[in-house]
Amino acid sequence: MTLDELRAAVAAGTVDTVVLGFADMQGRLQGKRLVAQHFLEEVVSHGAEACNYLLAVDVDLNTVEGYAMASWETGYGDFEMKPDFEMLRLVPWHEGTAMCMADLHWHDDKPVSPSPRQILRRQLDRLAERGWTALAATELEFIIFRDTYEQAFHKRYHGLEPANLYNVDYSILGTSRVEPLVGRIRREMARAGLVVENSKGECNFGQHEINFTYEGALHAADTHTIYKNGAKEIASQEGMAITFMAKYNEREGNSCHIHLSVRGEDGTPVFAEQPELFERFVAGQLACLRELTLFKAPNINSYKRYAEGSFAPTAVAWGRDNRTCSMRVIGDGPSLRVESRVAGGDVNPYLAIAAMIAAGLHGIDEELELEPPLEGNAYTANKPHVPSTLREARQLFAGSDVAREAFGQDVVEHYLNCADVELRAFESAVTDWERFRGFERL
Repeated sequence: MTLDELRAAVAAGTVDTVVLGFADMQGRLQGKRLVAQHFLEEVVSHGAEACNYLLAVDVDLNTVEGYAMASWETGYGDFEMKPDFEMLRLVPWHEGTAMCMADLHWHDDKPVSPSPRQILRRQLDRLAERGWTALAATELEFIIFRDTYEQAFHKRYHGLEPANLYNVDYSILGTSRVEPLVGRIRREMARAGLVVENSKGECNFGQHEINFTYEGALHAADTHTIYKNGAKEIASQEGMAITFMAKYNEREGNSCHIHLSVRGEDGTPVFAEQPELFERFVAGQLACLRELTLFKAPNINSYKRYAEGSFAPTAVAWGRDNRTCSMRVIGDGPSLRVESRVAGGDVNPYLAIAAMIAAGLHGIDEELELEPPLEGNAYTANKPHVPSTLREARQLFAGSDVAREAFGQDVVEHYLNCADVELRAFESAVTDWERFRGFERL
């Protein structure tokens, strides 16, 4: 949707609200609902304010210590949400509503460097210095429940009814059972201007995915964020609930496979035309995978997903069309690309794609040699292990020179503190597992 089209819709009375949003540290859409006329008259030229604590809180929006950019001592001031009009679109699942993604800036117009969209922009700028750009797509899995979000909360997320009661991976019959919801999500996303390719069933009970077309990396991350938020909203409207958490139960977790390739300014497929460069790019993924896992697996729960035989990776290895590896190379010619299988459904796409670009550029700059592809089962291979806990990933990220060089010291410290907040919260919690294990028997 162009600004002129928005002006016409507002004048015609078909749009009266504009959502101005950005992705927070958890990849969630935050922002304001603005009266459309006010958006056109004031926000288009000046932006809108939001409290800077939105990038300095825990998952429950509680204020926490340790962030340099926002604290009680600095008064929790504002930053500015500046609309990116390339991401202006209708929101068909809300009456009279449009939305626009925003970049975050301080009042002196400097970008807020720890904001996820800015972190990805910085890596895209590094590619642009070489005359390149990145294309990406994310495959985001979720589990559907026939309970509402409110019912799930009151049940303390126990005893929920999954939308399918058996494995419906690629099943047409099984996916037909949830087509009223999944089909609506597909159609609403298409009406919003997101290019949907397909939907399919997955392995866990009630598990599905909807996939979108390959596009510029920044827009792919925006698509991911808009779709994830919208899918939850539509599920709620249908009296159901969706979870994207990496590991809901002991069956298969929700993955987010990320496909990435590099193009020249004229659209030239760099990987296809420069095989040696592609090999160094993939070698960089392997070399940096462990130390940059924090940007792909940001939560305690993320690491429960890495289980043998679960289609989630455990080994730092690459293979050609090998789903047991953490890095899977697929496609030929212009479609040649690398697929990272490390991230789960809880990933922040801006951070994960930024990490892949940073790792690839490290491999190119250091002229790293790519090891032979792994043949067979990576779960039983003698390869380094993907970090198995958030604490391990946090320590590896803290010691990463690649992270500091690529993202900057302020960004590294910001996300180390985010990990520390998550770790402290988990370590102070008493879980159901502990109660069942210890109430009587210990």
